[in-house]
Amino acid sequence: MSEKKIKILVGKPGLDGHDRGAKVIALALRDAGMEVVYTGLHQSIEQIVRTAVQEAVDVIGLSIMSGAHIPICKKLLELMAAEGIQDIPVVVGGVIPKQDVPHLKQLGIRGVFPGGMPFDAIISEIQEIVG
Repeated sequence: MSEKKIKILVGKPGLDGHDRGAKVIALALRDAGMEVVYTGLHQSIEQIVRTAVQEAVDVIGLSIMSGAHIPICKKLLELMAAEGIQDIPVVVGGVIPKQDVPHLKQLGIRGVFPGGMPFDAIISEIQEIVG
């Protein structure tokens, strides 16, 4: 009997047009045995939540390079609660200053992966978060 694959949505919210990191991490997650749903560039938070519901994902990962990670995460978590999917863990990566990590965790973000974090560390933390 095989273990269930973790299904992760990788989203690029807003006008941020830098997706190389999101694509690279999506490949690393796939190579680690996860099923990856990549939303593509310029997605609204509403679109990301709708896709998470439609795809029945186990975790939502956001790639944010714009510096707007705190308001984006707040809005995402609010919309997730409104849709009744607040139990899906959320992780975020990209340009995340160290001083913002505690605030993101306080909001309810389960994992924060600043640029340059090793893939193995990201993968193992996602596996631990999902259980």
